[in-house]
Amino acid sequence: MASTSRATAKPLQVLVLDPPKVLRFKGPFTTIVTTYLKLHNPSSRKVCFKMKSTNPRCYCVRPNSGVVEPGSTVTVATMLQPFRYDPSREVKHKFMVQTRFAPPDTSDLEAMWKKANPGEIMNSKLRCVFEMPKETGKGDESLRLRKPAQPNNPKLASSTSLKKKSRTTPLPLVLLVIGAVFIGFFLGKFTM
Repeated sequence: MASTSRATAKPLQVLVLDPPKVLRFKGPFTTIVTTYLKLHNPSSRKVCFKMKSTNPRCYCVRPNSGVVEPGSTVTVATMLQPFRYDPSREVKHKFMVQTRFAPPDTSDLEAMWKKANPGEIMNSKLRCVFEMPKETGKGDESLRLRKPAQPNNPKLASSTSLKKKSRTTPLPLVLLVIGAVFIGFFLGKFTM
Protein backbone atom coordinates (compact mmCIF):
# COMPACT_ATOMS: atom_id res chain seq x y z
CA MET A 1 0.00 0.00 0.00
CA ALA A 2 2.82 2.40 0.86
CA SER A 3 4.54 1.76 -2.49
CA THR A 4 1.45 2.79 -4.47
CA SER A 5 1.16 6.10 -2.65
CA ARG A 6 4.78 6.97 -3.47
CA ALA A 7 4.40 6.19 -7.17
CA THR A 8 3.77 9.31 -9.20
CA ALA A 9 0.73 9.07 -11.43
CA LYS A 10 1.07 10.27 -15.00
CA PRO A 11 -0.91 13.45 -15.68
CA LEU A 12 -4.06 13.11 -17.76
CA GLN A 13 -3.91 14.11 -21.42
CA VAL A 14 -4.64 17.82 -21.80
CA LEU A 15 -5.33 17.65 -25.54
CA VAL A 16 -8.63 16.38 -26.90
CA LEU A 17 -7.92 13.78 -29.60
CA ASP A 18 -10.33 13.14 -32.46
CA PRO A 19 -10.55 10.18 -32.96
CA PRO A 20 -9.77 9.38 -29.32
CA LYS A 21 -8.64 5.72 -29.45
CA VAL A 22 -8.47 4.27 -33.00
CA LEU A 23 -6.94 5.43 -36.30
CA ARG A 24 -8.85 3.81 -39.19
CA PHE A 25 -7.16 3.27 -42.54
CA LYS A 26 -9.53 2.36 -45.38
CA GLY A 27 -8.06 0.24 -48.20
CA PRO A 28 -7.23 -0.80 -50.79
CA PHE A 29 -3.64 -0.46 -49.62
CA THR A 30 -1.97 -0.38 -53.03
CA THR A 31 -1.43 3.39 -52.72
CA ILE A 32 -0.80 5.72 -49.80
CA VAL A 33 -3.80 5.78 -47.44
CA THR A 34 -4.18 8.88 -45.27
CA THR A 35 -6.19 9.34 -42.11
CA TYR A 36 -6.36 12.46 -39.97
CA LEU A 37 -6.02 13.05 -36.24
CA LYS A 38 -7.19 16.34 -34.72
CA LEU A 39 -5.43 17.63 -31.61
CA HIS A 40 -7.48 20.30 -29.81
CA ASN A 41 -6.05 22.34 -26.93
CA PRO A 42 -8.86 23.46 -24.59
CA SER A 43 -6.40 24.84 -22.01
CA SER A 44 -5.09 28.38 -21.62
CA ARG A 45 -1.44 27.28 -22.10
CA LYS A 46 0.57 26.20 -25.14
CA VAL A 47 1.00 22.43 -25.44
CA CYS A 48 3.86 20.66 -27.23
CA PHE A 49 3.15 17.33 -28.91
CA LYS A 50 5.00 14.61 -30.75
CA MET A 51 3.82 11.44 -32.47
CA LYS A 52 5.49 8.06 -32.04
CA SER A 53 4.72 4.80 -33.85
CA THR A 54 5.49 1.14 -33.24
CA ASN A 55 6.13 0.86 -37.02
CA PRO A 56 7.77 4.12 -38.15
CA ARG A 57 8.84 2.70 -41.54
CA CYS A 58 5.21 2.06 -42.48
CA TYR A 59 3.99 5.61 -41.85
CA CYS A 60 4.71 9.21 -42.71
CA VAL A 61 3.26 11.67 -40.17
CA ARG A 62 2.93 15.40 -40.87
CA PRO A 63 3.43 17.28 -38.66
CA ASN A 64 5.00 14.69 -36.38
CA SER A 65 5.64 17.28 -33.66
CA GLY A 66 4.75 20.86 -32.87
CA VAL A 67 2.96 23.28 -30.59
CA VAL A 68 -0.80 23.64 -30.19
CA GLU A 69 -1.80 27.15 -29.19
CA PRO A 70 -4.47 27.69 -26.49
CA GLY A 71 -7.96 27.09 -27.92
CA SER A 72 -6.52 25.89 -31.26
CA THR A 73 -6.63 22.64 -33.18
CA VAL A 74 -3.82 21.01 -35.18
CA THR A 75 -4.66 18.38 -37.78
CA VAL A 76 -2.08 15.62 -38.16
CA ALA A 77 -2.01 13.63 -41.42
CA THR A 78 -1.00 10.00 -40.89
CA MET A 79 -0.05 8.35 -44.18
CA LEU A 80 0.20 4.58 -44.40
CA GLN A 81 2.68 3.50 -47.08
CA PRO A 82 1.49 0.99 -49.74
CA PHE A 83 1.82 -2.68 -48.78
CA ARG A 84 0.31 -6.08 -49.50
CA TYR A 85 -2.63 -6.39 -47.12
CA ASP A 86 -3.43 -9.80 -45.64
CA PRO A 87 -6.78 -9.71 -43.78
CA SER A 88 -5.92 -12.93 -41.94
CA ARG A 89 -2.98 -11.29 -40.14
CA GLU A 90 -3.63 -9.29 -36.99
CA VAL A 91 -2.58 -5.64 -37.11
CA LYS A 92 -0.63 -4.56 -34.06
CA HIS A 93 0.40 -1.08 -35.20
CA LYS A 94 -0.03 1.66 -32.61
CA PHE A 95 0.64 5.36 -32.21
CA MET A 96 1.38 7.30 -29.08
CA VAL A 97 0.72 11.02 -28.79
CA GLN A 98 3.05 12.51 -26.21
CA THR A 99 2.29 15.99 -24.91
CA ARG A 100 3.50 18.41 -22.30
CA PHE A 101 2.87 22.01 -21.43
CA ALA A 102 5.25 24.21 -23.41
CA PRO A 103 8.14 25.87 -21.61
CA PRO A 104 8.71 29.60 -22.22
CA ASP A 105 11.18 28.87 -25.06
CA THR A 106 9.92 26.46 -27.71
CA SER A 107 12.49 27.29 -30.41
CA ASP A 108 14.26 23.88 -30.08
CA LEU A 109 11.57 21.23 -29.61
CA GLU A 110 14.02 18.32 -29.87
CA ALA A 111 16.13 19.62 -26.97
CA MET A 112 12.97 20.41 -25.00
CA TRP A 113 11.79 16.78 -25.29
CA LYS A 114 15.21 15.46 -24.24
CA LYS A 115 15.18 17.61 -21.10
CA ALA A 116 11.54 16.84 -20.23
CA ASN A 117 10.81 15.34 -16.85
CA PRO A 118 8.92 12.03 -17.34
CA GLY A 119 6.34 13.20 -14.78
CA GLU A 120 5.39 16.11 -17.08
CA ILE A 121 4.68 13.98 -20.15
CA MET A 122 1.08 13.02 -20.97
CA ASN A 123 0.54 9.96 -23.19
CA SER A 124 -2.38 8.82 -25.33
CA LYS A 125 -2.28 5.55 -27.24
CA LEU A 126 -4.08 4.99 -30.53
CA ARG A 127 -4.63 1.61 -32.13
CA CYS A 128 -4.52 1.25 -35.94
CA VAL A 129 -7.31 -0.59 -37.76
CA PHE A 130 -7.18 -1.52 -41.44
CA GLU A 131 -10.52 -1.75 -43.26
CA MET A 132 -11.19 -2.95 -46.77
CA PRO A 133 -14.04 -1.27 -48.67
CA LYS A 134 -17.31 -3.17 -48.63
CA GLU A 135 -18.74 -4.60 -51.85
CA THR A 136 -21.83 -2.62 -52.81
CA GLY A 137 -25.10 -4.19 -53.83
CA LYS A 138 -23.84 -7.78 -53.90
CA GLY A 139 -24.26 -8.90 -50.29
CA ASP A 140 -22.86 -12.35 -49.56
CA GLU A 141 -22.74 -13.21 -53.27
CA SER A 142 -19.69 -11.00 -53.74
CA LEU A 143 -17.73 -13.19 -51.34
CA ARG A 144 -18.69 -16.32 -53.25
CA LEU A 145 -17.72 -14.77 -56.58
CA ARG A 146 -14.18 -14.07 -55.38
CA LYS A 147 -13.54 -17.69 -54.38
CA PRO A 148 -12.41 -20.03 -57.16
CA ALA A 149 -15.07 -22.48 -58.26
CA GLN A 150 -14.51 -26.03 -57.02
CA PRO A 151 -15.61 -28.42 -59.78
CA ASN A 152 -17.45 -31.60 -58.76
CA ASN A 153 -16.30 -33.50 -61.84
CA PRO A 154 -12.64 -34.74 -61.58
CA LYS A 155 -12.26 -34.67 -65.39
CA LEU A 156 -13.29 -31.02 -65.37
CA ALA A 157 -10.78 -30.26 -62.63
CA SER A 158 -7.90 -31.81 -64.60
CA SER A 159 -8.85 -30.01 -67.82
CA THR A 160 -9.09 -26.74 -65.91
CA SER A 161 -5.60 -27.18 -64.51
CA LEU A 162 -4.24 -28.00 -67.99
CA LYS A 163 -5.71 -24.81 -69.37
CA LYS A 164 -4.03 -22.78 -66.64
CA LYS A 165 -0.67 -24.45 -67.34
CA SER A 166 -0.93 -23.79 -71.07
CA ARG A 167 -1.39 -20.08 -70.36
CA THR A 168 1.85 -19.90 -68.40
CA THR A 169 4.11 -21.82 -70.82
CA PRO A 170 4.61 -19.01 -73.39
CA LEU A 171 6.43 -16.84 -70.83
CA PRO A 172 9.60 -19.03 -70.68
CA LEU A 173 9.53 -19.25 -74.49
CA VAL A 174 9.37 -15.45 -74.73
CA LEU A 175 12.23 -15.12 -72.24
CA LEU A 176 14.27 -17.63 -74.28
CA VAL A 177 13.72 -15.61 -77.45
CA ILE A 178 14.63 -12.34 -75.71
CA GLY A 179 17.75 -13.95 -74.26
CA ALA A 180 18.78 -15.23 -77.71
CA VAL A 181 18.33 -11.76 -79.20
CA PHE A 182 20.51 -10.18 -76.50
CA ILE A 183 23.21 -12.83 -76.88
CA GLY A 184 23.19 -12.35 -80.66
CA PHE A 185 23.38 -8.59 -80.20
CA PHE A 186 26.37 -8.77 -77.87
CA LEU A 187 28.18 -11.38 -80.00
CA GLY A 188 27.62 -9.19 -83.03
CA LYS A 189 29.13 -6.17 -81.20
CA PHE A 190 32.24 -8.07 -80.16
CA THR A 191 32.95 -9.67 -83.55
CA MET A 192 32.87 -6.39 -85.49
